[in-house]
Amino acid sequence: MDRRLHAVVLPPGPRLYAALAAALDGTGPAICPISPDLPEAALRDLLDALAPHAVENEDGIHLRRAGGARLAVTGIPVARETAVLIATSGSTGTPKIVELRAAALLASAAATFDRIGAGPGDRWLCCLPTSHIAGVQVLVRSLAAGTEPVIQPRFDVTAVAGADVAHLSVVPTQLRRLLDAGVDLSKFRSILLGGAAAPPDLLDAARERGARVFTTYGMSETSGGCVYDGVPLEGVRTGIGADGRIRLAGPVLFSGYRLRPQLTSAVRDGDWFVTQDLGVIEDGLLRVRGRADDVIVTGGEKVVAGEVAAALSRHPQVADVAVVGRPDPEWGHRVTAVVVPAGEAPDLDALRGWIREVMPAYAAPRELELVGEIPLLPSGKPDLEALRRPDSR
Repeated sequence: MDRRLHAVVLPPGPRLYAALAAALDGTGPAICPISPDLPEAALRDLLDALAPHAVENEDGIHLRRAGGARLAVTGIPVARETAVLIATSGSTGTPKIVELRAAALLASAAATFDRIGAGPGDRWLCCLPTSHIAGVQVLVRSLAAGTEPVIQPRFDVTAVAGADVAHLSVVPTQLRRLLDAGVDLSKFRSILLGGAAAPPDLLDAARERGARVFTTYGMSETSGGCVYDGVPLEGVRTGIGADGRIRLAGPVLFSGYRLRPQLTSAVRDGDWFVTQDLGVIEDGLLRVRGRADDVIVTGGEKVVAGEVAAALSRHPQVADVAVVGRPDPEWGHRVTAVVVPAGEAPDLDALRGWIREVMPAYAAPRELELVGEIPLLPSGKPDLEALRRPDSR
């Protein structure tokens, strides 16, 4: 525990890229990228939990002084091999901050290159938030390729279409916008698609247009995507625990949660990281069923919301969908489908019938809400908490 740590509150750009390069090669401090758009109160809470030596923003580098609500001192070092820290939550309670070794991040980049056929000299487009692991990994891959990334602080369809890059990483909503705009996706040698489950029709449409799409599964704790199209990257192992949760192991794993050893111990089982996702391995491929904490208990029966959403996404009148449980006085929770229509809007009876053809009757939605778009978190994942409270949106 002898390496300095900087909170880097900068937009995507050359300064952040340089700070990341120095963090990876050991010539600079470890860094925790933080969005400059974070509200002041949330930033203070995050800095209290992070305990960095300094804060770097557009005005320069500022020493972090003591006085945080949770810690009596600041400037607590990290392990020498730790290079990047990622804050994965913080909307409620103490933020959870993942510590990643340079070796883990670079192992992930190398394994990705091997899987998709990328390598030195290839340029990458960064259009994802660099305070999240997906955006950081685009920068890491650029460093590993020895190239400067093309950076878009805000996703822009026209700019993506005109970008001179070989590879890009997007979330499903961004891919759909590229398709809707008629962008020639065949120009890219690979498109990594992650952040949320990809509707089958979206994948089909992209591939019909010549896109070479890889669906990715992973999280901050695995240095980003570590399973591509259901197959783990080189060196990564997958397993399913007795509780149905997905387990992951390999050189890409995180080293722990910042200053929270008990939380780290709770998700580690020897070499394995025990995720919060339910899954199955079928014909050698990992299939993610959904989040363990998104299981809806309705009328005493358990419904995996992600599986219902995946089934509904195949309905011809559904362009996008999220499934949540909302409080119900009779059922405890009612299965609710929040749907973006594809053309003519579906009705509840049609969707219930669709689900009952492939799943138990209790999994069929009891409520349908039609929306123009699914609200998303900065990571590109559906904002399920907002969807559970429709009156708050």
